[in-house]
Amino acid sequence: MPRLSGSPTSGRCAPIVSRVPLLTCVLALGLLGMLPGCSLVPAYQRPTTPMATAWNGAAQTSLADTVAVQSGWWQAYQDPALNALVERSLQHDFSLASAIASVEAARANAAKAGAPLYPSLTLNGTFDRTHQRNSSGSSGSSSHGQSLFAEAGYEVDFWGLNAANANSAQMLARASGFDRDTVALTLTATVADTWFQIQSLRQRVALAQTISDDAAKILTLLLAQQDAGVATELQVQQQRNALATFQAAIPALQQQLDQNVHLLATLVGAAPEGFAVADAELASIPVPQPRPNLPANLLDARPDIRSMEAQLQAANYNVGAARAAFFPSIALTADGGLSSRSLSNFLASPFTSLAASLAAPIFDGGALRGQLLASEATKVKSIADYRQTVVSALQDVEDSLSAAAQQQQVEVADQAAADAARKAATLADAQYKLGTIDFLTVLDTQRTLYQSEDALVQTRLARLQASVGLFRAFGGGAGLTDENDEHGATGTVGSVAFDGNAATTAGAADAAPQRQSPQNPIAP
Repeated sequence: MPRLSGSPTSGRCAPIVSRVPLLTCVLALGLLGMLPGCSLVPAYQRPTTPMATAWNGAAQTSLADTVAVQSGWWQAYQDPALNALVERSLQHDFSLASAIASVEAARANAAKAGAPLYPSLTLNGTFDRTHQRNSSGSSGSSSHGQSLFAEAGYEVDFWGLNAANANSAQMLARASGFDRDTVALTLTATVADTWFQIQSLRQRVALAQTISDDAAKILTLLLAQQDAGVATELQVQQQRNALATFQAAIPALQQQLDQNVHLLATLVGAAPEGFAVADAELASIPVPQPRPNLPANLLDARPDIRSMEAQLQAANYNVGAARAAFFPSIALTADGGLSSRSLSNFLASPFTSLAASLAAPIFDGGALRGQLLASEATKVKSIADYRQTVVSALQDVEDSLSAAAQQQQVEVADQAAADAARKAATLADAQYKLGTIDFLTVLDTQRTLYQSEDALVQTRLARLQASVGLFRAFGGGAGLTDENDEHGATGTVGSVAFDGNAATTAGAADAAPQRQSPQNPIAP
């Protein structure tokens, strides 16, 4: 911002205390900033997107069996260990801490961008001493000078350039807040998915170990029967093959289990060494069905969509700023203070000055036009990105609804198959001991039983993870904003804050004081 000022020691103006006090100048400059000016920012309208009136996958959903999507959605699984892990991840996950720090940086940049909207005031002081020898070589003379003065400046934002830049930075800060909510939502969903995966793999390892032990017992029986001349070498080798196959499945499953435990440890900000996860029976965990809201509600429920819209609004403000840059800028300055040329009259001479400057672009080699074209292109890109985010979110919900519905049917079928395989294995074992069937039939029933029970465990896992996917697809109850502020400079309901040791919840405005919620870190 251009600033004109005279020498602080010139004393060319009347005494400041008797003419125009500096405080009055500053207030006058502030009042000028409140005068209505022009705004060259295009009128914003939310882009139209393809939006149906209902979900295809929710056509057969009974609302009586559904639960609302809200903060703390993971509590619908009714497992204290899972609740503790999710809340621990919200308190200590480093990716979330990074996202929260990014929000603070974006807010600081927004405050910096808004500074030109207000007058500036600086206080300066000088002291100098000079000594001059005369021609005769005597000591000569010395002089002193000191001054204390304040300088105020203000750029009249007549074309709305500074306001557009400030609003753009505010929208980017808001987008950063929604990005933080997206990280928190993804984190909680990943913790739940990983925890279910761990429980499933534990059951599959135990199942594989049980099947392997049973196969070893049958091999021992066959070896005894072979010695007695009842069993053949072919039967023995077939059982050895079955036993080795069952045993080979255990290390592979155990490796997957270890990797998921290590992953869960990193999600909660802990070292993998010594990290333990409590056991839970997947069959006893309820599978909640999130209540499907209308597709249009997704625009206000998913933080990734809200972030993209905030970025689009920032791009819209940037277009206005690029337009305003073509017009002249007006800068006002005022300074005043006290000065003197002798220590005996320390700061005894008051002075003041007022100045105004006008700067208008004439020839810039096309820089301003290039900036305008770039801003307009960025806005067009942001519109396309916003629409793509919306349709991708719609696809995400439909995929999740389909997975939840289909996996429920698969579990019913797999449960029936496992029950039948269990009965068949029991009958085959009894009949083989009576000598009514051959050993090959027993071996087939064993393999079928193992495969059926293993498939049932995996299907239960798929149902639980599909329900987690639905909660995430519907926004997880986070990202709803308060629209009372016309610039959207408010925060999010249900967003997390990170202080390195604890997670707290933000209120309706991001700038509001935060309150602790140890039971549910992201509940409003």
